[in-house]
Amino acid sequence: MTSSSNPLTDQDGSNSLAVGDDASDSPCIGVCTTLYDDVCQGCGRTLGEVSNWVFFSQEEKDLVWKRIRADGTAMRFQRQAKEST
Repeated sequence: MTSSSNPLTDQDGSNSLAVGDDASDSPCIGVCTTLYDDVCQGCGRTLGEVSNWVFFSQEEKDLVWKRIRADGTAMRFQRQAKEST
């Protein structure tokens, strides 16, 4: 077994769902809840966006990322704000 110098493959947890890193393809942080509306409180995506994410083009994914970052209310962004302080 060889060691990897690629930070995306290191096992330090820096790219785990719990961290909610920006290097991830998906905004998912593993806290999926749509209790009172059709938007996941964990990542900020709609139910349709979550269920069809794997079929989206990179352009469609980029548009979703742009929207959820601008909104900034999902738990993903609350965690990042706490970690950067």
